[in-house]
Amino acid sequence: MSDLILDEARFLEVLSESAQQFEAVLEDGLSNSVQPGEIARPGRLMDAMRHSALGGGKRLRPFLFAQSAALFSTDADPAAAACALELIHCYSLVHDDLPAMDDDKMRRGKPTVHIAYDEATAILAGDSLLTLAFDLMARETTHPDAAIRIELVRLLAAASGVGGMAGGQMFDLMAETQTPDQAQVQRLQAMKTGALLRFACEGGAVFGGANPSQTLALKRYGEALGAAFQLADDLLDLTADEAVMGKATGKDAEAGKGTLVNLMGEKAAREELDRLVGEAMACLAPFADKAAVLRRTALFVASRDH
Repeated sequence: MSDLILDEARFLEVLSESAQQFEAVLEDGLSNSVQPGEIARPGRLMDAMRHSALGGGKRLRPFLFAQSAALFSTDADPAAAACALELIHCYSLVHDDLPAMDDDKMRRGKPTVHIAYDEATAILAGDSLLTLAFDLMARETTHPDAAIRIELVRLLAAASGVGGMAGGQMFDLMAETQTPDQAQVQRLQAMKTGALLRFACEGGAVFGGANPSQTLALKRYGEALGAAFQLADDLLDLTADEAVMGKATGKDAEAGKGTLVNLMGEKAAREELDRLVGEAMACLAPFADKAAVLRRTALFVASRDH
């Protein structure tokens, strides 16, 4: 059986349709309705959380989770687990944008949370998105198998924390004063950006009941995709317009942070991007035509313009 790649136009339709479905799940989870075990949901805090999480973004991480799970035979709906991952991503953006971190004023074409509200509210909004993510992932309604829910919580915690995204952000802050070499930049990016993308694919496999070799193949796909995503992002930071991106560009260069583009040069970086896309696609060989959407996703990540 040939390894198909989904038509680009159809892929964009599927991506958009999925984003709308995830938006509905996020809206429900971020309503003002008090949930079991809670005492109250402060209106201003919920507004700030919705400001961050709703109304924007391609929802790439939950899309990857759902598409990875779809490779396997499962009756469980991956939307809630996928949205738990998206809440982690949204929390990270709220905190990354703070003055003490990247000090960004715009995100997805609108004011960042600390600008629209205030710094204290932004910190609490990020904290609340983070903890809500694990609440959602652990719920019995997310997956009927408790062992799978526990494994997903464990993997997501590892991808999000000191050895993953948060640790990567620390390395990123250190890069402002200590110029990293290529290996250090790759480690930083694999943690700060790549860890959640890797989890999206590995976690989707776990959700779907994949065997160990299938899970490993999707984990490796996610690792290559994460590296490609960050390299494409660095190239966009160098060349794209702020209005198109919906956020500030050129900030890494201003801060003196080393990126692979700076270290390798633009031509070599684009060649490396092509190599990573090829590596990601090769990881999908065991799934043949069933992975057509994931193959197109790798091409989309490398060629996106915002």
